[in-house]
Amino acid sequence: MTSETDRLTLVLVGPMAAGKTSVGRRVARKLNVPFVDTDKRVVAAHGPIPQIFEEHGEAHFRSLERAEVAEALRAGGVISLGGGAVTDAGTRTLLLEHPVVFLTVTPAAVADRIHSGGRPLLAGDDPVGRWTKIFEERRDWYDEVASVTFDTSRRPMQRIADDIVAWRRELG
Repeated sequence: MTSETDRLTLVLVGPMAAGKTSVGRRVARKLNVPFVDTDKRVVAAHGPIPQIFEEHGEAHFRSLERAEVAEALRAGGVISLGGGAVTDAGTRTLLLEHPVVFLTVTPAAVADRIHSGGRPLLAGDDPVGRWTKIFEERRDWYDEVASVTFDTSRRPMQRIADDIVAWRRELG
């Protein structure tokens, strides 16, 4: 479908627990391209995200994240960005020339998905309330970078992945 000089690229953005990794893996498999989770790349190179936040702060983490996003975009494939990647203006600029899927989800649907921990911005009481506040703060940035939006609240992830694949193939 793509050549070495014309790599297929598709970026997934959205709030924490919207299904970016789950959907992204399925989309990559169907498109026969690599899947990259930029959070996992940051962790592999620099250690656990909560530790980076605690020791160096969010700004430092965002700069590490931006570098991983840039590298992933150069390589191509299906790229899943962390929920807060769009808060960084440099990262948003990197996304301008790529097809970007915004995966959204309702607070009610996300409640069951955020219990696993490992999300430093949701620490403390009322994680769904924190999630909702963070999502509302970032919503305009997701909309700014998005080429298309899919809601993951109620449909099976495989069906959402199939719809994204069909949309991406229409782009050529």
